[in-house]
Amino acid sequence: MKLKSFFLAAIPLTVMLLLVTTAMVTYRPVFSIDNGRKVSFADMIKALRGADFVFVGEIHDDPDSHVVELGAIRALRESGALAAIGLEMFREDSQQKLDAWVAGTLPLEKFLPVYYDNWRAAWPLYRDIFLYARKHRIPLVGLNITGRLTAAVAENGFASLSADEKRKLPPNITCTVDATYREFIRRAYAGHSPREDKSFRNFCEAQMVWDKSMAWNLIKYRNEHPAKTIVVLAGVGHAWRRGVPEQIALQSSYSVKVVMPVVPDQISPKTASLQDADFLVLD
Repeated sequence: MKLKSFFLAAIPLTVMLLLVTTAMVTYRPVFSIDNGRKVSFADMIKALRGADFVFVGEIHDDPDSHVVELGAIRALRESGALAAIGLEMFREDSQQKLDAWVAGTLPLEKFLPVYYDNWRAAWPLYRDIFLYARKHRIPLVGLNITGRLTAAVAENGFASLSADEKRKLPPNITCTVDATYREFIRRAYAGHSPREDKSFRNFCEAQMVWDKSMAWNLIKYRNEHPAKTIVVLAGVGHAWRRGVPEQIALQSSYSVKVVMPVVPDQISPKTASLQDADFLVLD
């Protein structure tokens, strides 16, 4: 799996229907980075309860990622801890449509065009998560911004945006990240020269637009709904603690837990630290 796919939605696939059962997720092995040992899925859920935000990182086109996401959502709801689900996959300007879907007033045939207007990954990959939210009236929160703004920043930098465009985003966005995250972003910038030039800085600023804006929207929602846990579904490049969680820490005092899949050659029990995540879901 190329790192570039961590940041971009996967090309739609022809996939089988994703069938999710409690048994599939309850006993999935998990590695606790804090104590360096395997724990049960149920033990992980106990540790996640009480956090303001729980990020569950996904590889967009991997069905197993979505099984884990729904497992965490289900378990936290059944424990009484779940408040809402935050979605990288939806823009904030689609919030009314998400609300109508959850309320049951927007039928599937009208929701699907909204889904594909926001996201390119095939609906069956996410279907059971959206149906579960609708069935249990779990609020869905669109976190992303229009792709036009991130594309403009990637092309010409944050400074190129108009005053009106900047008002829609967190202020003073720059490529200010630690060396590890910078290297992660650079490797996503496939085929680029290793030197620090304007093009890479623009690409990095676009990543910061994503990370900071989603953090901004999450903090705003949590301020308005000060109870329980918000589960955040996002690609591993954003869910990684150095991504959106780091921006939440810089902008607020809210607590964050991070659950990530194992990513070969990148994130594993042997290499991960608490700067990466709290738990790794094993194969």
